[in-house]
Amino acid sequence: MEFPSSKSPHKVTTKQTGDAAEGVALRYLQQKGLRLIQRNYRTPGRGGGEIDLIMAAPDGTTVFVEVRSRASGAHGGAAASIGFVKQRRIIFAARHYLARLRQLPPCRFDVVLVEPDGVQWLQAAFDAS
Repeated sequence: MEFPSSKSPHKVTTKQTGDAAEGVALRYLQQKGLRLIQRNYRTPGRGGGEIDLIMAAPDGTTVFVEVRSRASGAHGGAAASIGFVKQRRIIFAARHYLARLRQLPPCRFDVVLVEPDGVQWLQAAFDAS
C-alpha cells in the first residue's frame, strides 16, 4: 500500500493518509467487481455522518463501505476503531442517501481495513438493526 511518505519535508495530514487508504480500498473493490457510485457521501449539517465509499456489487446490492487504516496493529488495529457510535453515524448517512431513491436496493455495510500488511475486506461487517 502506498501512503504519503512521512519522510517528505512536508507534514502528512490524516486527510492525506485517509484519502490514500480510500484510494487503495477503491481499487481493491473495483478489482473484485464492485462499481463506484459515490465517494465521501456526507449528510448536511453538524453531527451527521459520512460514508467513505458507496459501491454497487455485481448482484445489485448497494454496499456502504467504511475504510479504516492504521500504521500498526497496536490498540487492535483498524478493525477496533469502528465502534458503536461510528456505526450509527454510517447508518444515519446511509438512510439519508437511500431516502433519495425511488426504490430501495438490497444493502449491506462493509469495512475495508488497509494496514501495512495488506487489505482485508469484511463483508456485512455490521447491520442497521
